[in-house]
Amino acid sequence: MKNLLRSLFPQSAINNFYHLPRAILANVFYGSPTRGLKVIGVTGTDGKTTTVNMIYQVLKAAGPPSGEASKKVSMVSTINVVVGGKSYDTGFHVTSPDPFMIQKFARQAADNGDEYLILEVTSHALDQYRFWGIKFDVGVITNITHEHLDYHKTFENYFNTKIKLIKGVKHAVLNQEILRLATLAQDDNKVVTFGLIEGDLNQKEARLKLKIPGEYNVENALAAMAVAFVLGIDKTVARKALENFEGITGRMEEVKNNRGIKIFIDFAHTPNGLEQALKTLRSPDSHRGRLISLIGCEGFRDVGKRAMMGEIAQKLSDIVIVTSVDPRGQIKEINKQILTGIKKAGGVLKELCFIIENRQEAINFAINKLAKKGDVIGIFGKGHENSMNLDGKQEIPWSDRKAVEKVLNG
Repeated sequence: MKNLLRSLFPQSAINNFYHLPRAILANVFYGSPTRGLKVIGVTGTDGKTTTVNMIYQVLKAAGPPSGEASKKVSMVSTINVVVGGKSYDTGFHVTSPDPFMIQKFARQAADNGDEYLILEVTSHALDQYRFWGIKFDVGVITNITHEHLDYHKTFENYFNTKIKLIKGVKHAVLNQEILRLATLAQDDNKVVTFGLIEGDLNQKEARLKLKIPGEYNVENALAAMAVAFVLGIDKTVARKALENFEGITGRMEEVKNNRGIKIFIDFAHTPNGLEQALKTLRSPDSHRGRLISLIGCEGFRDVGKRAMMGEIAQKLSDIVIVTSVDPRGQIKEINKQILTGIKKAGGVLKELCFIIENRQEAINFAINKLAKKGDVIGIFGKGHENSMNLDGKQEIPWSDRKAVEKVLNG
């Protein structure tokens, strides 16, 4: 039986044999709805969700001014879904949806007469064939850095899974820093690169002036502009849409207050994401006093990144608070591993670093006990998510924004 399976399917298909038949069945059940759509897929370690939303806004802006633009484009990201002009709650908790849900959304978009469908594509989804049967016209890779090695085992496996998205696409939109990706696109593909300094679309020439902070968001915007370019959308229209983009929930989201401090909520849950977010908060535009960071890592997930997160946070912050981020019953072990990175960077417990397992108490401590006028607080790891897993058994309701507002309102 094993030899028969190997003769019919690649090894990766055998490893995910449960997922592939479901994806095939979903295509059959919904009649392969993406055949009549121009599908844009966005993957990467960080920036996927923001880039999907940016592309969506660009495509909407490129439509007719009669209000029909929303009917021409649909999008599915891990935090928001707009299909056929209607918004849906995702409930995906970070990853891409089930193949039946993907095909259902695609069918709704097709039946609505939409022209474009933008999909956020995670590495798990690529490996598990959730997007099987969907032919992508444009594949976007924002970046590839350390993440999900608990699942993929090695960075090479993770890397190779990500690049599956651009195989066979008409247009590959790639971060300039991933130069070797260009050689993996098929010869008849058109490769367009983007980057802050170099690339076909680069900030040195584009000089985008965004409402949202961070060089990483400039890169996301350049990726969206590159998609607009390959789709033949007017550059001026794309620029205006991107410069008017006001961000999304849980992505460098500022919580206004009257205490003279700045509080930001961000989803940064990878070493690269945390580093970029902290560099942004340390910039002269946003940072006048100390930078206080709340970080944590997930239980039963990539163990290798925990010390890395601690080291990055300690190097770029004045004070670090280690707290819960979906610990799933492993909070002691997680905190111990984060602390190894903090110590490596020179952090000393109770002077530069605090451990407060209860996330609400950690937020209260940061705002009411530590922060002084002019300080900046960065709350990382949960972002938009509306639940948290503490014991590995169940999700409990949780919102970083509500937790902050609870403290600010006394």
